[in-house]
Amino acid sequence: MDISFFFCYTICTTKRRCDVEKLSNKEVEELKQEIKARLSDVDNKEIDEDENISREELAQELRHIDDEKLHEYLEEHHDVDIAESFEEIDKDEDLLKILNAMTDEEKAAILEEADEDIQKRIVELLPEDDVLDIFSHMSPDDIVDILGYINFQKRKNLLNNMKRSDANKLRELLGYETDSAGGIMTTQFIAFKKDLKIKDILEKIKIIGPKTEYIETIFVLDVDGSLMGEADLRDILGSSDDTILEEITNENFKYVKPMVDQEEVALLVSKYSLKVVPVVSDKMALMGIITIDDVVDVIQEEHTEDMLKLASTGDDEDIYTGLYESIKKRLPWLFINLLTAFLASFTVGIFQNTVDKVVALAVTMPIVSGMGGNAGTQALAVTIRSIALGEYDGNENLMISIKYIVLGFINGLVLGLFCGIIIAVAFHNVYLGIVILLSMIGNCIIACLVGYLIPIGLQAINIDPAMASAVILTTVTDVCGFFLFLGLATTVIDKL
Repeated sequence: MDISFFFCYTICTTKRRCDVEKLSNKEVEELKQEIKARLSDVDNKEIDEDENISREELAQELRHIDDEKLHEYLEEHHDVDIAESFEEIDKDEDLLKILNAMTDEEKAAILEEADEDIQKRIVELLPEDDVLDIFSHMSPDDIVDILGYINFQKRKNLLNNMKRSDANKLRELLGYETDSAGGIMTTQFIAFKKDLKIKDILEKIKIIGPKTEYIETIFVLDVDGSLMGEADLRDILGSSDDTILEEITNENFKYVKPMVDQEEVALLVSKYSLKVVPVVSDKMALMGIITIDDVVDVIQEEHTEDMLKLASTGDDEDIYTGLYESIKKRLPWLFINLLTAFLASFTVGIFQNTVDKVVALAVTMPIVSGMGGNAGTQALAVTIRSIALGEYDGNENLMISIKYIVLGFINGLVLGLFCGIIIAVAFHNVYLGIVILLSMIGNCIIACLVGYLIPIGLQAINIDPAMASAVILTTVTDVCGFFLFLGLATTVIDKL
């Protein structure tokens, strides 16, 4: 954004401030259009500068750029893009050369945006004194994340060389589970006693604001130091100097305890559209805050974790995970699937004589199990989503179960009629079409009901519903589908 334009415009208009009201509507509109045009030109210029440049190209440019021009180059590109480009720099000496040319603030900004592997690599490459200088420009929650990644000895050395007060804060944060509110909170916030005047608060904000990660919300403390509410910075700026902080304090606020799961924090933020969540002790002492950027990371992490668990893979696996790690994460679940497949195979074996007599049964029975699996997966996905979003109410199990039974019946009836007619015509046998129809209805009812009950049951015994639901559902729909289809076929074997 071209700030000089606004300064220039302000100076020019100040000289004619008394004549502003004399401007005609036409002149006002022309002035608005001119401002919009200039802003548009600046925005388009910024977009043109940033678009169509890959992280490989960024990495190549960073390798060869002069040290004097590096700072200007970093200002022209976003920290996230620079951090991603570091992934394309394979040689440690190249990365170290770039890092040494940066200021500590520039390193801190990029380190905060980098992924885990790059963070560990940078911390391992740099001397401990340099790392501590970088940490001085970072928020505690980001530092804790990095300390949790690196080896124990390196972490111990860094903590021992910090100021005692800073090290104690970080050790306290490291003591919380990484997926808890305490594990993702930061201890950088602004809090004042309720009896302060606005003019005193503004003077303090000017001093401590630049060093604080989040200043849009000011936390208000009671006389005993306990958290009693929040005050929006806008309200503070809009109040008179003699206003007491308590007068503009919102005492209807949401908070969490440090041991609360991060997923619950994300649900709270989503439900109440919060920008920040205070973390308090049992005595309502303010321990830290969780900002919206951390919550966005939590939502992405939880969504990815649930999706991977639903597919029976590791919850932290990606396409770049090593071969051994991928095998270790996937093979156990594949073995479990194999065992359940034996159960389905055993069910078919019970009706071996029936299948031997009517070959058409072997051709058509996968249709029944397959459609049951699809219907169950739909119910499973909706139920797990409802649990994840906190929408599930355990008092409505009976009503929802009845709904899924009816849903399964209707879906099975429609699909069974369609499939049954095709099968009857194709094999010139009405009874085979009826068997398909009845077994499809039965399996869809079972699939829908089980797709709902499995995650509910797993949650009741404190097992992550996303982890084992898919395996159980596949087993149930296959076994029930084969049993219903071949069992019905056996009863009318003489007609087939």
